[in-house]
Order: sequence, then C-alpha cells, then structure tokens
Amino acid sequence: MVAVNPKNNLNLGENTSPEISLNSNLKRWFTRNIGFWKSNRSYFLDEVQKTYNLCMNIKIEALESKSKWESHYKFTWYPEKKYNFFKENPQYKEKGEMSAFLKGHQLIRENFYLSNVEGISNIKQVDEHEMIFESSYKDWYILEHTRLVDSDNYRFRVIYSWNKNKLKIVENHHEIKIIK
Repeated sequence: MVAVNPKNNLNLGENTSPEISLNSNLKRWFTRNIGFWKSNRSYFLDEVQKTYNLCMNIKIEALESKSKWESHYKFTWYPEKKYNFFKENPQYKEKGEMSAFLKGHQLIRENFYLSNVEGISNIKQVDEHEMIFESSYKDWYILEHTRLVDSDNYRFRVIYSWNKNKLKIVENHHEIKIIK
C-alpha cells in the first residue's frame, strides 16, 4: 500500500494566484455540511473481533479566515451518552475538537481523530454529493467516503483504517442533520 502524502507536503504548484487553487465545488460541499449532526455509528474492530454501536453528536462550524481563499472549519464531537466503548478502546477520543482548512484539494487538519498529529487529507470529488478523503500519518492509512443524501439532511460515511498495511477498523456512520 502506498502512503498518501506521508511527508505532509503541500504540492500546490508555483502559481501565486489564490483564485486558481480555490475549488468552489469543494467549498460549497463543506458549507452543506455545516450544522449539528446526530451520528449513529458502527465500529468493526479487527483486534477484538467485536462490533460496537454508539451515537455521537457532531457540530461543524465555519470559522472566519484571514484569507478569503481558504475556508476554515471547526469540528466538535461528544457521545450522546456514556459508552463502555471508550473504556475498552482508549485510542478513541470520547470528545474533542479539530480545526481544519481547505487548501486546493486538500484538508489541512490540526489533528487526526486517533492522534494529536497534524496532517493533510487529500480530497477526491466523486460527484456533487460525495467526497473521498485519503490520509496517512504515523503507521495509519485512512480512506473515508462521505456522501450527503436527501437535500443534505443525511450523511452516510464509511471509513476504512489500516495500520501497518493491515485493515484494523471499519466504521459506518449514518448521520442526521438536527440543526442547520
């Protein structure tokens, strides 16, 4: 398996005109995700051969940016109730916050979910409703598909996480937008 951008290099070319690197479809897609979401999740963990179901709350906010060519976002999450999942799997963050911004076709993250490491997710647009995020950090390679459904009232996310080239975690998230 080839790591995606393992050195976290931004390859935006030599162009100094910010208008060229701005992808209005990508910015519009992220704007459609802003709001408060109820996230019903299933985690399939290879190491324990166990499936967990839980519900998380997610808030996605647009932040003011110094540059009109970069879109900044804050993602906040916390569980709907107490789950043993977090005691049994301490590598998962029960609650937290992440800031990120768009630069070209990349999401520059302050940190990743399973780590406090900052990094880059390369983004591929499938169509106007779905994006694919590819990330790598430390020994992890993450492939995430996120699709907006039914006039952006629902999201479906599937996330595959490999550690040292072995599939360790598969996640399915069915999310309902509560507040726009």
